[in-house]
Amino acid sequence: MKFSVRINNDLPVEQTVAMARAAERAGFDQFWLSDDLFLRSAVVMLTACALATERIEIGTCIVNPYTIHPAEIAMIACTLDECSNGRFNLGLSSGAAEFLKWIGITPEKPVTAVRETLDAINRLTSGERAALDGPFLRWTGDAYLRFTPRRRIPIYVGALSPNMLRLIGSHADGGLPLLLPPEHYETVQPLIADGAREANRRLEDIDIAACIWCSLSDDRTAADDALRDKIAYYGHAMSPLIWERIGVTRADFDPIERAIMTDNDLQRARSLVTPLMMQIGVSGTAAEIVPRLRALAERGVRHLSFGPPLGPDPLRAVEQLGREVLPALRA
Repeated sequence: MKFSVRINNDLPVEQTVAMARAAERAGFDQFWLSDDLFLRSAVVMLTACALATERIEIGTCIVNPYTIHPAEIAMIACTLDECSNGRFNLGLSSGAAEFLKWIGITPEKPVTAVRETLDAINRLTSGERAALDGPFLRWTGDAYLRFTPRRRIPIYVGALSPNMLRLIGSHADGGLPLLLPPEHYETVQPLIADGAREANRRLEDIDIAACIWCSLSDDRTAADDALRDKIAYYGHAMSPLIWERIGVTRADFDPIERAIMTDNDLQRARSLVTPLMMQIGVSGTAAEIVPRLRALAERGVRHLSFGPPLGPDPLRAVEQLGREVLPALRA
């Protein structure tokens, strides 16, 4: 199996670099960093991570064509690939509408926007001109990189909705489907396979990173609390597919969203997270989480991506994953 770790862009640069180094030492194949609004710049921090590591692949998880222009995304991708000596992967999607509304952006035709951006970046990083005349991008023949890229940058599409999941299968090198809960893979995989079939592609040629939320600690209560905080912050922005899968609705998250976004009351928000909502992620000790993760491998997962919160102590959790969980799954 292939393994990756994902973290949010909320940690200081020094700690983020330490996490990348720890992931490399622990035997992870990839290190992904989010670029959520109003937190630290993923582009800057990934540059620091690239210079501090040697083997592990690095990537954005994700950038979107609404807050960063696709031409700038191509420039960033090629420069980070140079900086990392060919270890960069571009994670791309449309962004969460719930957060984009903070800056007055409504992501119109998100699947079209991502598909056209993906096509443009593929052309640019292949050293071609990207003349386009689509509903989202309209570029002239002067749209090309004024330097020679190292290679065409692999593009992974982040996805929650059915149409974006199909786009992974039809157009992307890889996928970053968010599996909340992990068993959501049974819903996600057929949609990606549909997209691949329609495009006459082999599913085996697409690196599908099964992205889960994980909280690992020898202290079960501390592990649960860390996951609960993550659900409180992001739960209202999830897709209807996820809410339906765990048996809740958007309305169930409304009081949590008010508590954390309006009242800035994390303690109250945390207290409103229900046991049903806790099914979204995996939390507990290594011995407790391995069976649930092994079940994913039995369902066909070949790339498992461990995401926030990772644990009450994320750095220690990465080290423990490498020491106790990855070997058990490889076996």
